[in-house]
Amino acid sequence: MKEYELMTIIKPNMDAEDVNKIVEKFEEYVKSIGGNVLNTDKIGRKKLSYDIQKFRDGFFVVYRLELEEASVAEVKRQIKLNDNILRSMLLVADKVA
Repeated sequence: MKEYELMTIIKPNMDAEDVNKIVEKFEEYVKSIGGNVLNTDKIGRKKLSYDIQKFRDGFFVVYRLELEEASVAEVKRQIKLNDNILRSMLLVADKVA
C-alpha cells in the first residue's frame, strides 16, 4: 500500500456537525475499500484565492491515507460524487515529510 495525502475543500454553508458527518462518512468509505486513514487534519474555514461555485471561502480538511493503487480511481470518483466538496487534490505522500 502507498501513502497518499488528500486535501478537500467543503462548502462553507454547512455547520460543524455536517462537516464532521462528511469527514466521518469519507473515513468509513476508505476503510470499507481496504484502506487506512492515518491522520485527519481539519484545518478550518479559510478564504479562497478566487470564487469556486460562487463561494469565497471553504472548510479545508487534509487526510493522510494508505490505499492500494487500484482503489485510487474509485476514491477520486467518490469525491466527485459528493456535491458538498468544492475541490480536492490527491497526491502521493513523501516518506520524508
